[in-house]
Amino acid sequence: MNIDALPTPTRSGWGQSLYSGAAGVALLHAVRAHTGEEDPDALRPWAAAMLKGPIQAVPEACGLYEGAPAVAYVLSFSHTNTAERSLATLDRYLADVTRDRLGQAHTRIDGGALPTLGEYDLISGLTGLGAYHLHRSNQAELGDTLAYLVRLTEPITVDAQPLPGWWTSDSPDLKPSPRWPGGHGNLGVAHGITGPLALLATALRRGHTVPGQTRAIIRICDWLDRWRTGTGSRAWWPGLITRDEHRRGKLQSPGPTRPSWCYGTPGIARAQQLAGLALGDRDRQRQAEQALSGCLADDRQLAQLTDASVCHGWAGLVQTVSRAAADAIDDELAARLPHLNIRLEEHLDHNGLPHGAGLMDGTAGIHLVRLTTAVNTAVSVPWDHCLLLAG
Repeated sequence: MNIDALPTPTRSGWGQSLYSGAAGVALLHAVRAHTGEEDPDALRPWAAAMLKGPIQAVPEACGLYEGAPAVAYVLSFSHTNTAERSLATLDRYLADVTRDRLGQAHTRIDGGALPTLGEYDLISGLTGLGAYHLHRSNQAELGDTLAYLVRLTEPITVDAQPLPGWWTSDSPDLKPSPRWPGGHGNLGVAHGITGPLALLATALRRGHTVPGQTRAIIRICDWLDRWRTGTGSRAWWPGLITRDEHRRGKLQSPGPTRPSWCYGTPGIARAQQLAGLALGDRDRQRQAEQALSGCLADDRQLAQLTDASVCHGWAGLVQTVSRAAADAIDDELAARLPHLNIRLEEHLDHNGLPHGAGLMDGTAGIHLVRLTTAVNTAVSVPWDHCLLLAG
């Protein structure tokens, strides 16, 4: 794997961002050190950049991809005495953050109000904190988060119209907008309900259960079934549902969106595959795998990928398919992986690496995916827990 273009720490003010900053690059170097690809000393300048300023500790600003949770997530892959001591402190703080945010969420539910995306999503909400606690085996905090997600799936009535409990008054930009009257239903892994679905299912597979968890998984899956277009290899899901579409019960999207991890059919299908595995529902698992395979065979969908990033580009697609193939009923997804890797490399050959250095929109994430899928490279470090892909 060519690493000549690995970024160097030259910017300040972005240290604690796992999404686009130094934390994401530190994660890359921690994984490379763990797998013997480079000396642990390569991590030091990036760890220093990540920890240059005070750790962001305001509960409302602490999501998995920013601030204290992002720092803690990276340190969990750096097996040093210093990192372990820091993690003990950060885990105690993140337990307090989680309790604070859960309290606000339950108060909101008690009042019958709609949630914001930032309350529950993977990137900045409680699903992301839950993913961290699952990764760290923080049992109490994980259990409380799962219980909240179960409650999130209970229906809510707004203006005499029944809506799923995760329906948000936000726009897809995570803030209210007159362009989105009545809010929307978000199906994406990054900001929508398939993030909670993946967490609920992965926790169930690992033996972490709370009352109502299975019912919540089925409730989400039933809603996804309602908005699926087509069957088998022709199945696809939209990224968003408008209030008008929900009222009419009819989708207005002309066809499948970009086949990305964050919003497209690949991420949605992987979450449903995990649900099928957790429930022992082979029909759902097979349907999800068929939809993903059909997506990969559709050049019209693949043509919508215009960058190489993990979040919404080729690298994210490769990582999603790689994880899904490892759990699949048959070898069809695995057979498609070599061609996907070729497409990723062709894109990089023609367009070069992104300008950013981060995990989700830059070079660090691309290098992690390439490392994970490299021939004869045994990567035993599940860095993609933060994507809820590892299962």
